[in-house]
Parts: sequence; structure tokens; C-alpha cells
Amino acid sequence: MDRISAKGKEKANDYDDLNPVITYRHLLTNKMGVLDPLRVVALCDLDAFYAAAEQVRLNIDPELPLAVQQWQGLIAVNYPARKFGITRMENVTEAKKKCPELILVHVATFKEGESEPGYWENPDVNTHKVSLDHYRRESTKILNLHRECMDPTVEVEKASVDEAFFDFTMPVKKAILDRFPHLASPPPDAPLGLDTPLPPPPDISWEGRGNLVPINPKNPDEKEEPPLPTASTSTQPADPEETDDNHVTTWQDVALSIGAEFMMKSRMEVKNRLGYTTSALIASYKKRDQQSILRNAAIPGFLRYMPFQKVTFSALAIHDMQRKFGEESIWVYNILRGIDHNEVKEKVATKSMLASKNVRPNITKPVEVTHWLRVLSSELCVRLIEARERTPALWPKTLVLGFRQAFGSTKSKQSPFPFAKLITPELVLKPAEKLFKELSGSAPYKISNISLEDKAEALSKLQAEHADFHVAQDLAREVIDISSDDEDQRKKPERKKLEQKATGKTKSKPDNKKSASTKVKKPPEGIAKFFTNATKR
Repeated sequence: MDRISAKGKEKANDYDDLNPVITYRHLLTNKMGVLDPLRVVALCDLDAFYAAAEQVRLNIDPELPLAVQQWQGLIAVNYPARKFGITRMENVTEAKKKCPELILVHVATFKEGESEPGYWENPDVNTHKVSLDHYRRESTKILNLHRECMDPTVEVEKASVDEAFFDFTMPVKKAILDRFPHLASPPPDAPLGLDTPLPPPPDISWEGRGNLVPINPKNPDEKEEPPLPTASTSTQPADPEETDDNHVTTWQDVALSIGAEFMMKSRMEVKNRLGYTTSALIASYKKRDQQSILRNAAIPGFLRYMPFQKVTFSALAIHDMQRKFGEESIWVYNILRGIDHNEVKEKVATKSMLASKNVRPNITKPVEVTHWLRVLSSELCVRLIEARERTPALWPKTLVLGFRQAFGSTKSKQSPFPFAKLITPELVLKPAEKLFKELSGSAPYKISNISLEDKAEALSKLQAEHADFHVAQDLAREVIDISSDDEDQRKKPERKKLEQKATGKTKSKPDNKKSASTKVKKPPEGIAKFFTNATKR
């Protein structure tokens, strides 16, 4: 984003850049970045996602009131249930009073002895742990279908388990050129060549493309006076604030309309093939199973009546904000005006997975520790298997165990994550138990939270480089020093000892050369790199 200096500049209109001149260069140049005036970005949000996922799983009529339960509270409520005044985080008993026909589905849980989460009867908060794996899987399935329905040049960024951003700029430009081939090059007599403005665009039919956000919205707090019963009342023209008839179509509007087509098509595929309804583009204007379109001309009015709170400097000019809060305040200045220049980019593969449990009552006995470590190990195992299905080269680098005492102190300890051909709960449980013994010692404990986390990294060409993992592990030991509290881990590799005995050199000579302890070694490659600094952060 370009920074704006206030020196020597007068205060400008906040929205001067909302109607820029679109030239042939803008249309014909690919990858202009976030400041491209023909940029089209959509936000797609799944409607009441957790509730919808259970409704689809159980094949329940979507018009029936349904809520997802976690212990005695609600974590998701579908739209039919909301009509009864039921809200998230409401108590199950109170929700049933409001709607006796409410269908309650308890979220899946892990329990000791089971390698997979399940929908058990009467799960107990004292012995079970919540699993959101079903929702993560459904989210991935939905996003993959969106990608399948869209042009491969669409940039996709998953914002959360039920939201994703889509940058349609590239396919929209291609569609404009396909529909208006005369724009493929400037006219021969164009005085400015590629910098010549595009000719005026044609009118747009928005039918079937979504709900237009009004350019001049009415204040929702103002009550309208009923029209006087005169003869002219019935023949009055439509209010321009409602119809936007006075708005002149721009090429940005054309781009938005095409992007709305693409988003609508993808949303309909998700609904018809997977059974999920979505809302798209503008979250604040979203309606269930619909999409809204925010044109540049509607941005100033869009935020006009928003009930913002604790925003004390929104009326400051840009140079005043920069003087008071520094150059970085330009980001706040733009966000307050609905302008976001962040790129839409696919996020990298998951780098860590956390399984955590707030326990009631507190853990005070070894048998209770084993119970919860077994449950947490099962959850990490399931998530790791699924992550490796999406990214086969992903493998945990470090296992971290942490717990919080009831009196507030927190402890954590980590060790290298073990490797095996088959990922099982026991693979995680064994080092987790060892970490707990080292961390807790012989002192009594009263634990209110316990967690396991694996920190992963992608390994390139894992199988191709080293079919035998243990050979690779031996090679890696030559170039690393694994730091741990275990005495055997602190020992230097045997090969180094043999070399010292053979040469008779245990210390480096006091010359200008670097000592052996500080010698710069060749960076490890391939699987060896995986082990380098395995426990250092």
C-alpha cells in the first residue's frame, strides 16, 4: 500500500479514489495487485454452519428447528430455531422452553479407548472431550467444491472454518474481453495509447446476481411519515435513493456483476450437491442463502449508519491521523472507510495442531493424567492423519505438553516428535507421558488444563530422498545436537567420539581458525533438515 504524506497537501475527499478513470492498460495488464481498479473480491459465509453440518449428516429437514449442543450450552442455532428467540450460548433447558420441538444434537466427542470421535449417548464433560473434526472436514469439502467450480486463476483464502475470500479479478478481466472484444486494444486514433480511458460501459441487468447495497441508504432510526392521500401519490416516481436510477454505470460495476455471476454459480453448486446454503459478498448486508453486491458508489453510504462504538478519531483527516498516530495509521483510516488493500492468498499448510482440555474436577492423580493424555493423543492422531492426506509431506517436528495448575502457574516441555509408518494414538501417548513425568516431578499437582500440541513442517521429497527413515535419522545426527533434559540425548554422536579417538584431538589448537565447537557446518539437506534444531525455537 502506498503511504500518503500530509506535507504540502490539502485535505482531500475521503472517497476520491472510488471512481477512478479505467484505461485499456488497467484492463489488459494482468496482476496489477491490490490497487487494481477492476479488482473483485467476494466473501462467502456458510449459514449457521455447525447446525447445517449436523442437519446434512442426519438428513434432517432444513426447515426444522435444530441446535448443536456442547454439554449444557448451545454452540450453533439454525435459522428456523432463531425464530423462537433461541441464541448461541443459551442454556439447553431455556432453549427447550422456548421451542419444545427443538432438535438437539450434541457435538462429537473423544472418549478414552476410542481412536475416533463419536456421537456417544450422554457424553460426560468429566470424561469426554469435544471434537470439531467433522466440521473441519465438511469445511474442506465445501472449499474444494468452490475451487472445482471456479476458474483456476481465482485466488482463494480460507478465513475461518465457515468463511473464505475469493479474488475474481483475473477471470473477470478475461470475461470482459470475451464479452466486449472491441476492448482488446485501444483504437488506432487513441491519443494516449494504452492509457486512453475505456469507452462508456453498457447498462447492467442485476437480476439474478444478488441484492444491491443502496447508494443512499435511509437512516434506520428515522421513522418515515406516511404519504399524504393525494391523487398524485400513486403516480409518484420511485425514490432514487431506493432505485439508484441516478447512478451512472461504471466498468467497476460491470466487473462486480461478472464476479457476482461466478460466485452465484459456485454457491448454487454447493447448495445442490452438498446441501449447504451460503451468504456472499457483504456480511453486514447478508441474507440467508443470498448474496449482496457493494458497488464503489455505495461505499460511503454503506458505513454511514453503522453503529460503531469506541471509535474516537474517525472524523480526523488523514494528515491529522498520521501526525497523531504515525504513518501506519493509514491502515486504520482506510478500514474505517471500508477500504482494504490486503491481498487474497491461500494460507500455508497448518504448522501446529493443539488439543487442549479444561478439566473439571482438577487432575490430582496419575491415572487421571493418563486418561486425558490418551484422549488428547487420539485427537492429535486423527487431525494429523487428515492433515497428511491433504499435505503428504507434512510431519510434526516437535511435541509440546503443557498444563496449568489450579493456582495459576503454567508449565510446558517439548521433545522431538517420534516417527513411525503408522500414526496411532500410542505413538503420541508414550512421549507425552514421559514429558509429563519430567515436567511434574514428584511434587503434588492440581491441574485445571492440560494440552498437547504438535508443531509441523513440510518435508520435500520425503519418500524419494530416504526410503529408510532410520538411515536418514542417523545421517541427521551428524549435523545436529539435540537438546533435551535426557542424559542420553545430551551425548554427542558416537561417530564424533570415534573420530576424536582416532585423531587424538579432543580440543582445537589455539590458532586463528575457528574452534571445532564453533565450526560452521554445511546446512543439512532433505530429511536431515527435518531434525535440525528439532527442539529449539
